[in-house]
Amino acid sequence: MTAGQIGEVFGLTYDDGMRDGVPSGIPNLYAAATSLHGIEIVTPDADDDGRPERQRRGTAGATFMEGQFGTENGGGPGTIWKIDGITGAVSKFADIDTNSGPGIGNLAFDPTHREFFASDLDTGLIHRIDPDGNLIDSFDHGVAGRPAHGLAPVADDGAVMDIQAAAFDGEDPGTWGYTQDGRRVWAVAYHGGRLYYSVGEKAEIWSVGIASDGGFAGDPRWELTVKADQDYAVTDIAFDNKGFMYLAQRGPVENRYDYSRFASSGKGEVIRYQREDPDDPATESIWVEVPQEYAIGFPQDNRQSAGGVDLQYRYDAEGNLDTGVCTDTVVNTGDKLRDNPELAERLAAGGPLAVHGVQLTPSALVKPANVPPFGSWFTDFDGYFEDPDVQGHVGDVRVWRPCEGRAGYYEEIPGGYLPPFYPPDFPPPGNLPPCLDVEDVQYFCTPRGLQADLYLKDPAGFGGDSIKALSKTPGVGVTTPMSHAPGKPYTIDITGHSPGETVNVGLCFYRKSDRDKGGYYPCCKMTLPLRTPAVDCEAPRRDR
Repeated sequence: MTAGQIGEVFGLTYDDGMRDGVPSGIPNLYAAATSLHGIEIVTPDADDDGRPERQRRGTAGATFMEGQFGTENGGGPGTIWKIDGITGAVSKFADIDTNSGPGIGNLAFDPTHREFFASDLDTGLIHRIDPDGNLIDSFDHGVAGRPAHGLAPVADDGAVMDIQAAAFDGEDPGTWGYTQDGRRVWAVAYHGGRLYYSVGEKAEIWSVGIASDGGFAGDPRWELTVKADQDYAVTDIAFDNKGFMYLAQRGPVENRYDYSRFASSGKGEVIRYQREDPDDPATESIWVEVPQEYAIGFPQDNRQSAGGVDLQYRYDAEGNLDTGVCTDTVVNTGDKLRDNPELAERLAAGGPLAVHGVQLTPSALVKPANVPPFGSWFTDFDGYFEDPDVQGHVGDVRVWRPCEGRAGYYEEIPGGYLPPFYPPDFPPPGNLPPCLDVEDVQYFCTPRGLQADLYLKDPAGFGGDSIKALSKTPGVGVTTPMSHAPGKPYTIDITGHSPGETVNVGLCFYRKSDRDKGGYYPCCKMTLPLRTPAVDCEAPRRDR
């Protein structure tokens, strides 16, 4: 894609590849307008050279430079573009027309409810968008989120980017109309029934629940305050199937007139947190206090993050992709990734040194391992290696890896149970209504072994509020907690399996009040084949 088509973009996300209600296996890519690669303005041609006049300061008649926001296709600072995964065709997906110029922080797709989220750097709002690009509603962290952690609400100050005002300075992002730091949302990521998001330069991670209808649940929660060497914005969040949360920093916005630098590079980190298990009541957060850090790039301190991070399948020693092992490789963006004069001779064997682009690292290689990062792979974003001094030209990264858990098949149960529901792959005996469906499965490693969080849907209004689970795979143990908190996923613990093994779990979905009466009680039953992550949670496994 060219800037003429979609402008300067940062935030990226994929959808689920559904086309006319049928999985295609080929997703569409979405890209959001940004000011993170600078703001360029022009006035009409004044010297008859056939080109508009570039301006450093706001002035009457100024417009955004062609290519800033994809004006060729009618784009603006709040535009989200859709790139068709089959044809490559570009179209305008959504337009947040109240955005005056700061653009979008990042994007996220919720596959459970088939909706999108976009963070607005102008107002601080998180917008919820349907699959057709219609804005549904929004969440205001500054007003609705902060008080949940004892912080004073901060309403948007109404500042906007006015490129025709003398106060606008193209080299001073402080004049660009960003909302206040305490309400400025950068990254967004859907995980486990909640939308996680980052706030401010002294970055905090928050989350808000997503209700069964896809709306914001109104339960904002402070997760943690990022512990890193620099107070940089976290511009991207990703999760693996072990429950680790990955965060990527990006240095402060710059806008050099010669286009050489759009961010201050060389101190941005890529780190990961994991949940405390069990939760330590002496700490405020449910996440561990000290994160693990990755070595990003070869320059001193190995902190060359450009603000994008995602997870990929495993690569073997020869560099071949192993699609049987999901979220085993950290993929991040960075500047000057192979530039270190002290290591130049050793690095020369691996190719050019001026690499701005993507680094791939096995997820297990946290510092002090892989320092310097000779255990990583690198690729340049444009294949042009004669630009050693540029910074901030690289943005976000997204990986298509359709390896999440899948819903199971359902059993016919004799003797008065509710009739079972069968997904399309398992035709039912007649037109039977659904009694249970699985919207999502999330996995976490705990000291007890593997934990699976099941997000269940009650499409028939059966009213179930509890589950029983048993293993249908010999040698594998499955247990469930004695109680279930309303609005939370149903949790099961799995032990004795081999990483990557498919474990058949029998579920009984029932009403606790019926069970408490004693005797027979209605139960919607299903068998759920869980494809467990190909990771060892260090729980005992049965001998093979």
